[in-house]
Amino acid sequence: MSNNSIGSTAFKFTGQKSVYNGKVRDVYEVGEELVMVATDRISAFDHILPAPIPYKGQVLNQTANYFLKATADVIPNWLTSSPDPNVSIGLKCDPFKIEMVVRGYLAGHAWREYKAGKRLICGEAMPEGMKESDKFPEPIITPATKAEEGHDEDISKDDILAQNIVSKEDYEILEDYTLTLYAIGTEMAKERGLILVDTKYEFGKKDGEIYLIDEIHTPDSSRYFYMEGYEDRQATGEKQKQLSKEFVREWLMSNDFQGLEGQSMPEMPTTFIEEVSNRYIELYEIVTGEKFQKPADKDPLQRISENVENYLKEKNRATT
Repeated sequence: MSNNSIGSTAFKFTGQKSVYNGKVRDVYEVGEELVMVATDRISAFDHILPAPIPYKGQVLNQTANYFLKATADVIPNWLTSSPDPNVSIGLKCDPFKIEMVVRGYLAGHAWREYKAGKRLICGEAMPEGMKESDKFPEPIITPATKAEEGHDEDISKDDILAQNIVSKEDYEILEDYTLTLYAIGTEMAKERGLILVDTKYEFGKKDGEIYLIDEIHTPDSSRYFYMEGYEDRQATGEKQKQLSKEFVREWLMSNDFQGLEGQSMPEMPTTFIEEVSNRYIELYEIVTGEKFQKPADKDPLQRISENVENYLKEKNRATT
């Protein structure tokens, strides 16, 4: 297992204007573009866990780019280049302050709400008599507010429009794009023997046009079940076998942590860190059908800096 995990970054790229440190990505504004560096930080319950996960950032970046490229002819997206395994470069858009969460199955947060007796989530009805991991009659969109700090919160379409967070015209486009992307993702997952259970998308606007931004169909933004044995497991009440970050949440819950006030983050044993890393790599290979290539064993921060600077030099040369 490599020690070269990327816990944090502090680059000073040529032409850099600003930097924003997200939960797992560090976003640098350079010239008119965004340079998004996927670190190996991992978050759950809106808290960053104490140890980085080797290769997680690369998995996230390359999985997202695989799907961004596959859907670019259907939905416009922000990505223009990826000069390093951990880096995406693209258009700077003005982001909408919501996440478009789409759910095809009763799992995760929706199941926890359902189990607590709720039958409405974000204004969407959940039918009576469902079991965990059952398929919804139709996919439902359950948006969440984008929190600068703390927890993202569920919000209904009606409240989004009433609070003028997004205009009605734009929201209808976001809905259409969300369901279209989920349908494409579902088909791509099916080809790999997987079920795309739920996922989230983020969108932004540039020059009046709406773009898909950030990541797409990654283990951090999505939940996958294995298709083989799904029906049998549902029939017998067995837990579904899944590829997602949910097992990290389950480990935290089993160690009495759900991000609630007064709870302490548990220590992460080395064996667990290795297991998480291996699970991320497994997901990448299964979802994309491509072999994961670990980069040469050199300082990843130096490698990223060199690759981004080379990209910026080439771009500058091409425009002068």
